[in-house]
Amino acid sequence: MGLRRLFGAATLACVYLGPAIGRAEAAAEPLPVRAEVVIETGAAPRVGVRFELEPGWHIYGAEPGEVGLPTQLAWTIDGGSAGPIAWPEPVAFTDAEVGITSFGYAGSVLLASPLELGPWSGGTRMARVDVRFLACKNVCIPGRLELERDLGPALGSAPAAAAIPLARALLLALLGGLLLNLMPCVLPVLALKAFALADLAGKGRREVLAHGAGYVAGVLATMLALAAVVIALRAAGTAVGWGFQFQEPAYSLAIAALLVVLSLNLFGVFEIAAPAGLASVGASAAGASRSFFDGLLAVALATPCSAPFLGTAIGFAFASPAPTTLAIFAALGLGLALPLALVALIPGSARFLPRSGAWMGRLRAVLGFALLGSAAWLLWIFGRLAGIDALGAALGWLVALALAAWLFGALQLAERAGRGLALAGAVVLAAFLALRPLAQADAADLSAPAAGERAESAYSSEAVSAHLRAGRPVFVEFTADWCLTCKANERAVIASDRVQDELARRHFAVLKADWTRRDEAIRRELARFGKAGVPLYVLWFPGSPDAPRVLPELITVDSFVEALGQEPSGGA
Repeated sequence: MGLRRLFGAATLACVYLGPAIGRAEAAAEPLPVRAEVVIETGAAPRVGVRFELEPGWHIYGAEPGEVGLPTQLAWTIDGGSAGPIAWPEPVAFTDAEVGITSFGYAGSVLLASPLELGPWSGGTRMARVDVRFLACKNVCIPGRLELERDLGPALGSAPAAAAIPLARALLLALLGGLLLNLMPCVLPVLALKAFALADLAGKGRREVLAHGAGYVAGVLATMLALAAVVIALRAAGTAVGWGFQFQEPAYSLAIAALLVVLSLNLFGVFEIAAPAGLASVGASAAGASRSFFDGLLAVALATPCSAPFLGTAIGFAFASPAPTTLAIFAALGLGLALPLALVALIPGSARFLPRSGAWMGRLRAVLGFALLGSAAWLLWIFGRLAGIDALGAALGWLVALALAAWLFGALQLAERAGRGLALAGAVVLAAFLALRPLAQADAADLSAPAAGERAESAYSSEAVSAHLRAGRPVFVEFTADWCLTCKANERAVIASDRVQDELARRHFAVLKADWTRRDEAIRRELARFGKAGVPLYVLWFPGSPDAPRVLPELITVDSFVEALGQEPSGGA
């Protein structure tokens, strides 16, 4: 286009060692653009340029649209290189008079790239960048900057530092996995294991160890399989986060169906028997196999939860090479399996568990209803993602599944289990085919709040910048419908009268970043704060827009209200 050719030739180079102000070529006037080199350390370090633009001005993204020029960063890294720019979500700029729309950034924006570093023994290690941009308001003026920064103070000793955001991440993953046992997502599975352990109280040491080993193996195998999926998706160019599988409606429905089947088993509708070929292995092998499955289920239900220490460790894992990702997921699995492993390993601990007896039949029923409660929660997630028509089809299919389980159980008692399994499969398949058209209806609209939920503005980095420029502090809630920790914090803390009154009294703008469905812009924001999943709570203050405050995953009314009043010095 003509504008691109016109602006592409007219640039002026200015060299600064830190923050820089661009200058236009023709009038030698300062542009309302400041820029500086930013280094982000960690297992996956990044290097970038942060732009600060005066109100009304903007620069352009990778795809400017009908007019404009892409912002260009040409890096020179001593002993290393910078990867492609992770472009933030752009905002649209429309000229109503001529009907032209372009896309770019206003306010504050960071254009960062992965930083790859090799050995370096040449003294001071520098990162240099040639920045070319087009700044527009009522007019458009091209600019060019040459910036540089010493990498040494930010990165320190790279090998030693890497061995330390790794040892720390492994410890945080172990603690986070341990605390997951206290989260409501995992409680149904822990209840099942309590039932099994009570039954083991009068058994031998060997069987206790077999159950413990089976459970630990199930947790670790599933965690490593989940890590392998993350690595494979990342290699295919798809970025994911913690709990990403719950963004797919089919996953929530599949786990809900599994829980319904397990609850029917606990109600005595049918029994799960070991294959005849395994009879010679003995009862302990069958028990260990069931414990392995319990470990798998614990991981499946734990992923929508977040616990203290977990977010940092998982964020590190998702941004690290494959071996580190596997190691962190293994540490997380060890933490999750640790309580049961200790019971199995410590001699004599089983004697403190209650003895088996008639009370266990009633406990089976109680645990069955606990699993149905978890299934209901998963169906709510499914309905929020897929829509009310699809939810109706899912409920119909689950009724057919329950009928199939009953038919299988009836024929199992008549020693015709094989015929019962075939009949059950036919019922489930027929229901699936009959209800499929209903399930293919349009998905739910998540832009409107559900009944009883607070109405909040949708999050965007541009909205944050606009509020800060207007002098308003900002609270952003990164959440998802499938995140139980998020929902618990919302209802017990954020929605409380005291917190809502304090937010209003201090004139906070409240924004909600909903990650129920996959959203690349939100995933990038989570990654920018070193997180791979929700919840994430961030406070911005007008006096320090570049220093947002990140709150813990688990919050209380007192701690939240206190944080709202702790504006950094120099704030408005």
